[in-house]
Amino acid sequence: MSAKKIEKKIVGFKVNKPGEPKPAEEAQATQQDIEQMHENVARPEMLLGSTYKIKTPTSEHAMYITINDIVLNQGTDHEERRPYEVFINSKNMEHFQWVVALTRLISAVFRKGGDATFMVEELKAVFDPRGGYFKKGGVFMPSFVAEIGCAIESHMKMIGLIKEEGLDEHQQALVDEKRAEYEAKAKKSMEASGESESAFPANASQCNKCHQKSVIKMDGCMTCLNCGDSKCG
Repeated sequence: MSAKKIEKKIVGFKVNKPGEPKPAEEAQATQQDIEQMHENVARPEMLLGSTYKIKTPTSEHAMYITINDIVLNQGTDHEERRPYEVFINSKNMEHFQWVVALTRLISAVFRKGGDATFMVEELKAVFDPRGGYFKKGGVFMPSFVAEIGCAIESHMKMIGLIKEEGLDEHQQALVDEKRAEYEAKAKKSMEASGESESAFPANASQCNKCHQKSVIKMDGCMTCLNCGDSKCG
């Protein structure tokens, strides 16, 4: 057995008993016991599900997106929810064929394992050649497929698969300052004209970053009152 030189100060030690696994082997065994998502994971009898309603101005009937999750490593420190399958239902049968195909593809990606969050950006980047539409609150949707992507994104954020990135302390302070400054001016104007107050100014334009109709011109610079994006940096 070759000797090994110890170059660092010894701060603690443990004597292994005969037959006891070494720390490295113990860690490896623990890692192997953690169940990962893959296509051969057996579907349980019951899955946890959430349903999201989508009502677009381009269709008379609403569509309902149901995403079912599988719980891996239940009851352990490594417990996590992962999307397993998706279904889309509606009275509108116009798009039935491609909707069924899309749900089967998305479900197959979910069950394949690995990082499935990439699908969100792929779906949200689909544009309808006939033009998109605005949801309530002024959020622009380039297509119905993009709204499916937004529903999946909301679900992934809810189960912790996508971490929500908010504004940092300085950006939030700037947004709050700009918004308070504008609202003070707008309030006087609305009181004089008798208009009702809204979340964002009626003449605001759409933000290319957060897609809200919340961009106004302040101090000679186009600034978003929702996410803080500014043409002036």
